[in-house]
Amino acid sequence: MGRARTEKEWEGGNGSEPSCRVQQAWAAGNARPVGTGRHPPGGLHPQPGCGRSRPWAPVGWEGSPGACHRRPSEPRCSRGAMGPGCAGVLGWLLLAQAALQAAGGRPCDARDFGHGSLVCACSAAYCDTLDPVVLPAPGTYVKYESSKAGKRLERSAGSFQRNAKTPDFHLTLDTAQRYQKVKGFGGSMTDAAAINIQSLSKDAQNHLLRSYFSEEGIEYNLVRVPMASTDFSVRLYTYADVEGDFELKHFNLTEEDTRMKIPILRAAQAVAKRPLSLYASPWTSPTWMKTNGAMTGRGTLKGSPGDKYHRAWAKYFIRFLDEYAKHNLTFWAVTAGNEPTAGEIVFYPFQCLGFSPEHQRDFIARDLGPALANSSHRDVRLIILDDQRVMLPYWAQVVLKDPVAASYISGIGIHWYLDFLAPIDLTLSITHHLFPDYFLLSTEASAGSYFWEPRVVLGSWDRGSKYSHSILTNLNNYVTGWTDWNLALDLEGGPNWSKNYVDSPIIVDSSKDVFYKQPMFYHLGHFSKFIPEGSQRVGLAVSKKCRRCDLEHSAFLRPDGAVVLVVLNRSPVDVSFGISDPRVGFIEATAPSDSIQTFLWKQPA
Repeated sequence: MGRARTEKEWEGGNGSEPSCRVQQAWAAGNARPVGTGRHPPGGLHPQPGCGRSRPWAPVGWEGSPGACHRRPSEPRCSRGAMGPGCAGVLGWLLLAQAALQAAGGRPCDARDFGHGSLVCACSAAYCDTLDPVVLPAPGTYVKYESSKAGKRLERSAGSFQRNAKTPDFHLTLDTAQRYQKVKGFGGSMTDAAAINIQSLSKDAQNHLLRSYFSEEGIEYNLVRVPMASTDFSVRLYTYADVEGDFELKHFNLTEEDTRMKIPILRAAQAVAKRPLSLYASPWTSPTWMKTNGAMTGRGTLKGSPGDKYHRAWAKYFIRFLDEYAKHNLTFWAVTAGNEPTAGEIVFYPFQCLGFSPEHQRDFIARDLGPALANSSHRDVRLIILDDQRVMLPYWAQVVLKDPVAASYISGIGIHWYLDFLAPIDLTLSITHHLFPDYFLLSTEASAGSYFWEPRVVLGSWDRGSKYSHSILTNLNNYVTGWTDWNLALDLEGGPNWSKNYVDSPIIVDSSKDVFYKQPMFYHLGHFSKFIPEGSQRVGLAVSKKCRRCDLEHSAFLRPDGAVVLVVLNRSPVDVSFGISDPRVGFIEATAPSDSIQTFLWKQPA
């Protein structure tokens, strides 16, 4: 995606289309075209100030972007003509094509809203892109960098050195030390996200989904799907609102599923290179199953585990999976319920269903576990907690020390909202060492969620840095993946029926048919694009503590044998450091102030 371009560099555009000047840059190889680097998709692009859309061609060809500034003396190449001028243009075209292929994806259409950094604007006509990841030649590396100053996944390359003097502060790779394997990274397909995505034109929707899921984007592979409504819905509903329907004969998906979430999930899978891993979470049961008779506020399931209410609630999971399967969408996992502690809070303001760890343990052992095991969805993983990590390790100890419940469970889900109350080593690391056979997965995070914060801040670099800090500290403490909350929200941070607005990596302005990719989006891309499922965290030794350096980092060995190193600098000063791979050599590096970098290289076979 490269260096972000400012408003002035896009002069001549109309806000949703790149200018003729930029189209000339595509042709000249100075900017970066889409995908493979060969030409814009479909070979057509509107040219503001240059007349109607014309086939892509180099500057100087009639009908090309450059033709709007062609001098009368320049030759025109008609079909079948091969004069000297045409031969020169043809030679130029071959050179331009080579330059374009080397240049990478399209650049960011940068917009500055005065909040410290830039967003990249996308529309039906244009969106910044990346090229697919290609491993560098042995002995070389590639680096992707984003920064508060305006870089957005800008690619550069270099060579390892063999005899360089190692600086005092350096990182040394140790692939003999192996830790957890990575599941992946992604976001949540809430009703609000679906509403915002569908508020865009078809071409803009395609750009948004490709930005998240395709090889020309950041290649998300995880999607969390709410089972029925959440606060990020425009109404409160479940799939079985008919009172006393214990057999769930009236269970039905809603239009939010069939007309919104399901079509978008299928479209996302269509543009993704690898299968997406979907996992589902319910916020509340139908009100007739609950002690308080309401979707909000303090309440849990009526009765006790093993009874008709708990059996019906377990069956609700199976019916959800059945109905989505009819639309060719299968799930990797389900969580036992979103934030079960919320349902223990009096006057809790949006959908919830309370469970204590003891209640969740017994519900899984007697109802949900057997229901999954005896269904066609027996391979679907079951995740407990799905709540704040401050509950660990206690919650895991209560649930997983019961051998029957534990036999149905695969992982533990955590949210980030109370991380400041819960030191990571006393929660996640301890839990991993107590229960090493159960994966840890970050299942929800969002910026702008605290009551004292502004909701949407277009261009906040700080929020992106907080995302990367969370991801790195989680990965360095045995977490296998990280899931953002809403994939897309509007300028207000919604819609949300309870007005519980937050920020999102993509903000949609449907009135202009435009969406903005925030710094959070690119921070996530430094992980999701380069650390595919099956990668394994490896050792990374730090030469010495550097109080002024304040770098955060983590290293991984990919399934293809390549090494990925992510380095985050949240400080306001540049930091020089070294990277040592004993099997390859040494890299002299600098982490600019307020930046994140991803390094990628091959190791000898």
